[in-house]
Amino acid sequence: MIEMTLPDMSCGHCASTVTQACKRVDSAAKVEVDLDSRKVRIQSAEDRQDFAEALTEAGYPPAP
Repeated sequence: MIEMTLPDMSCGHCASTVTQACKRVDSAAKVEVDLDSRKVRIQSAEDRQDFAEALTEAGYPPAP
């Protein structure tokens, strides 16, 4: 399970964009978005860095 904090994620539109970005990396990934804690959890065999890059390109860079 990959977990990342996305400080710029704040609304339903953000959550949708984050989910879509993750699905572009792995269409079979299970993506859980928690807006209150600004976290995304991704269940996938793909590399964490691939998701981090896709999220950064979508405008939601993960916190270090």
